[in-house]
Amino acid sequence: MAQQIPMVDYLVLDGEPHLAANECKECGALFFDRRNGCAHCGGAEFGRRDLATTGVVRSFAIIHQAAPGVPVPYISSVVDLDGGGSVKANVLNVAPEPDNLSLGMKVRMATLVAGTDDDGTEAIAFGFEPVAS
Repeated sequence: MAQQIPMVDYLVLDGEPHLAANECKECGALFFDRRNGCAHCGGAEFGRRDLATTGVVRSFAIIHQAAPGVPVPYISSVVDLDGGGSVKANVLNVAPEPDNLSLGMKVRMATLVAGTDDDGTEAIAFGFEPVAS
């Protein structure tokens, strides 16, 4: 297997791929970026929390214009994760047509190779795909 690195710091590839957030120890607010203070309560202590790989689509948009080299159309969404937290991610493995999507649709995280460098190292990205009912 090729060497793999995550595209974002909060994508964990050890074992089963999942997302991890910084959780405020005072109020439980979740953040994907590094924080010195909680934007919700002002707390200054954080711990790392693994997040669920399943959730539901809270919102979505079908994108028809993007930067050069980015294939369109694609589906951009906000996913509310089971057990807490939300993340912006693309919906994968579904045709980008309004009839194929719905608010509240159950999804699960999936990873994909976003690119490979000259040494064969793969950059791994994530998205969410519909869960079969």
